[in-house]
Amino acid sequence: MTRIDIPEGSPFGLANLPYGVFSTPGTAPRVGVRVAGSVVDLAAALGDEVFARPTLNPFMAQGRARWVDARRRITELVSGEVPDDAVHPLGATTPHLPFEVADYVDFYASAHHATSLGRLFRPDSAPLLPNWRHLPVGYHGRAGTVVVSGTAIARPSGQRKAPDEAAPTFGPSRRLDIEAEVGFVVGTGSPLGAAAPGSATAGFADRVFGAVLVNDWSARDIQAWEGAPLGPFLGKSFATSVSAWVVPLLALEAARVDTPVQDPEPLPYLRETAPWGLDLDLAVEWNGQEVSRPPYREMYWSPAQMLAHMTVNGASTRTGDLFASGTVSGPGRDQVGAIIEMTWGGTEPIEVNGERRAFLEDGDEVVITATAPAADGGRLGFGEVRGRILPPPA
Repeated sequence: MTRIDIPEGSPFGLANLPYGVFSTPGTAPRVGVRVAGSVVDLAAALGDEVFARPTLNPFMAQGRARWVDARRRITELVSGEVPDDAVHPLGATTPHLPFEVADYVDFYASAHHATSLGRLFRPDSAPLLPNWRHLPVGYHGRAGTVVVSGTAIARPSGQRKAPDEAAPTFGPSRRLDIEAEVGFVVGTGSPLGAAAPGSATAGFADRVFGAVLVNDWSARDIQAWEGAPLGPFLGKSFATSVSAWVVPLLALEAARVDTPVQDPEPLPYLRETAPWGLDLDLAVEWNGQEVSRPPYREMYWSPAQMLAHMTVNGASTRTGDLFASGTVSGPGRDQVGAIIEMTWGGTEPIEVNGERRAFLEDGDEVVITATAPAADGGRLGFGEVRGRILPPPA
């Protein structure tokens, strides 16, 4: 039997216990939980076959009562001794996409980010469009190109047209960007034709299993040319990266805060009777240099409001649906979650390890991390979402 050493202040202590899918050499992927620097094989430790599956979906589909019970059992287990064959050093494991993505929706929930992009794209107009403060704006993305942290990202190609060009050309993106986001994973779905009940209030926690970090890679030149009139398509659909560990919503109770004041008051279906803003601190590293610390608590729309809006027209949700917040940005240039904001559309390059950079170049690596207040008074971690840019396919 093994007793797992949890150092004081570990972001992966008993207050966290995030779920992931991992494998070891010669074994099939299965569900584990991260405890400090170890991964606990839950099928081996608990004798529960739902954790022997290569995805979290079957477990998530069992619902909140099951999530609560499993968390209690895991806490008791790792507080004592764990069977030797169920404990693996983190470095000896390979992470896999933790859940099968059923659908993917990306929102645009930061007033700071939306205002900055509005000023960049529409300098002669109001930065926010008339609908923005009335509803969480979003688009439907491509679930099949969501990949786990560590997956290399090939530079996408497409049509692009610079303002000084007479006609569009085809080729690799010249303005490749990131978007540091937080994503939410639906555990139990809602049927077609019925809005998810109570999703803007307490019912949110009955449907959403947990949260991940997201990097919504963005080809800004492709996006700008194709975006009118229907919005993002090939400029976004080539890849979206998520962290390997899903932090349970149950672990985020101490992180809950009010959203910023919403004015005008949202329509009734979007009003919250309990706060679902989250006090998360993100950090963005570009080639090993920290370039920004976006504060999620500044997000105008909460994830509960996003789910409410996503389903109010009767759209169904399914186990494994992923919806992301959109770029997390604060009011300062050192708090933004996209390079287009850091460099003001590429016109004000920043220095990264002694080199002037406006957008991503081949070989660049971006790592996004985050922490949140934990129930034990410390902080819990989300791990990381990491990706390196490769040249476009030959």
